[in-house]
Amino acid sequence: MSRRVSLPGADELFRNTATLSAVPSRRENSEEITQAPAPAGKVKNTVRQTPRRRTNAFDRAPSGREKHDEKITVYLSPDELYDLDQARLALRGDLGLAVDRGRIVRESLSIIIADLEAKGDQSIIARRLRGR
Repeated sequence: MSRRVSLPGADELFRNTATLSAVPSRRENSEEITQAPAPAGKVKNTVRQTPRRRTNAFDRAPSGREKHDEKITVYLSPDELYDLDQARLALRGDLGLAVDRGRIVRESLSIIIADLEAKGDQSIIARRLRGR
């Protein structure tokens, strides 16, 4: 009997997993419905053309626990990361809210953006970025 481990081939490792999803996301469904096939001979534009959506403070709600297709990278100092983790632990320990760091950041963004839209120049983010 051989003691060698059987490893998957390159085709298996680099397969497209998006088509294997059991439940397609809302975005995939809407794109399939709204996108018409590109005319023959024309090169499809690879830049996404997403119009800016205008919402008021009441429409803006954090996304909560759902699959997110967009991603950004944010670099934090050790102190900022410590503060974020302390906030997460305080929410969990003191208030019984089991939330992750991403949810805290999304909620915070929602609050700050609503404040900016409501107060403009006098919003907390505008004042802090100005250094006041």
